[in-house]
Amino acid sequence: MANTLLQVTGLEVAYGAINAVKGIDFEVHEGELVSLIGSNGAGKTTTMKAITGLLPIKNGDILYLGKSIKGRGAWDLVREGLIMIPEGRGVFTRMTIIENLQMGAFIRNDKAGIAQDIDRMFELFPRLKERRNQLAGTMSGGEQQMLAMARGLMSQPKVLLLDEPSMGLSPILVDKVFEVVQDVHKLGMTLLLVEQNASRALGIANRGYVMESGEITMEGEARKMLADPKVRAAYLGE
Repeated sequence: MANTLLQVTGLEVAYGAINAVKGIDFEVHEGELVSLIGSNGAGKTTTMKAITGLLPIKNGDILYLGKSIKGRGAWDLVREGLIMIPEGRGVFTRMTIIENLQMGAFIRNDKAGIAQDIDRMFELFPRLKERRNQLAGTMSGGEQQMLAMARGLMSQPKVLLLDEPSMGLSPILVDKVFEVVQDVHKLGMTLLLVEQNASRALGIANRGYVMESGEITMEGEARKMLADPKVRAAYLGE
């Protein structure tokens, strides 16, 4: 069994009196691509924010690299390689593409390595290379999503959390985003992917979890889940 890099046990997260996440358990092993699927409002983004220290935890625990990270701040976890690319992209709109990539590497001080990684991002995302001096705020949604992914990778994550990367994109750009996620995974990256697009997410994952109304209702090997009539009826419109 591969190393467990991320383990969530009995996680509860509340907004006031409302329990948004109701005691869930899941784990991500080294080198895996795990998809967390579910409809809008299921609690997926809340879960991601709790893991990365952006929301307080009501109950339960989160273990990262074998240690509890409950109560740790997001800035602290970034230094340890737990990186989230948020829903809605969150690029620095008044900075250029190259400046956004440099911001992704702000915790590093290896100048030569940073320069090499910027070149690598330009290979992975040729569109960004063409526009390297353009302000991020003037780019299309798809281009901003590519930039957000590249910026996240610049910090050399051990575990990369992707929150709804295909949201609001055209079908061609959705294809590109999933292609890049696959490429990054093939390089050995460990990924947790949150997606409403269940068929695409399970199509590239090793394992999957289904989240409904704050609870995990199903889990298993992604391929088997993709063939499961319940999953197909609920998420693939069949």
